[in-house]
Amino acid sequence: MKLELSAIEKSFGAKHVLKGISLCAEGGKAFGLLGRNGAGKTTTIRILMNVFPADAGEIRFDGKPIDYRTVHFGYLPEERGLYPKKKIIDQLVYFAELKGMRRAEAIRAADYWLDRLEMSEYRNKRLDTLSKGNQQKIQLVTALAHDPEIIILDEPFSGLDPVNALLLKDVVRGEIAKGKIVLFSSHQMNYIEEFCDSIAILNDGQVVLSGELGEIKRSYPRNRLVVRSPQLPAIAEAFGNRAEIRGSELLLTLDAPEQKQETIGRLNAAFDIDEVKVFEPSLNDIFVEYAGERV
Repeated sequence: MKLELSAIEKSFGAKHVLKGISLCAEGGKAFGLLGRNGAGKTTTIRILMNVFPADAGEIRFDGKPIDYRTVHFGYLPEERGLYPKKKIIDQLVYFAELKGMRRAEAIRAADYWLDRLEMSEYRNKRLDTLSKGNQQKIQLVTALAHDPEIIILDEPFSGLDPVNALLLKDVVRGEIAKGKIVLFSSHQMNYIEEFCDSIAILNDGQVVLSGELGEIKRSYPRNRLVVRSPQLPAIAEAFGNRAEIRGSELLLTLDAPEQKQETIGRLNAAFDIDEVKVFEPSLNDIFVEYAGERV
């Protein structure tokens, strides 16, 4: 499966919100949609889900204009949208029926996901009796129960403790393994970096960086080494102003990438080296670079 957004434009009155957004996400992979608040992420998602139309541009699914009657979306919003006073199973079945499932099928799917997320004991409870993290898991069931082809997760790990975050990770990996298209929108860069093969960073309604995350990282200069060693002060003294100690590591800047092998050999010959590798920026570093205020 392939989902493509091409040259999407959107204005609200005099405010030009999206300025030619183009993205491509593929099945069996996770795609990270990143940007500061107000960059255009939410508007892009709403247009993608047909909440309102774009002013211009096209959305294609498997090479054809998307047909919202046959392509199903699962959406986990950042702001929760369930009914706090209603019984959980009744809500799950109701939302699954809204998405085209027959009642018996909806009940089976809801019970499967309640069990999968270790929530079966709350089946007949009211939503407002659950913790914030467990309410998040119930919201996730509404996004997955109808077996959508495209899953959009907006800040999915918000409010989850480490154990439930691990459970959610397993669920997301399972959906990716089924060939689903999974879109993440989050400010938690560690999760995006863990899951996403490709990213797009929005700034002021435009895509300012997109592509395969590994390739983006490799595009940065390869003239810096990260060194881990019990002898960091001695290494820093030997390399002078080219070395910078950062916590438990040392960052060593070379004059040229071609000096890597020679320098690694010199380090191993003279010092007790635990690890040495080429420095690559974190996704957080990349995000700050591209999503900051534009000059």
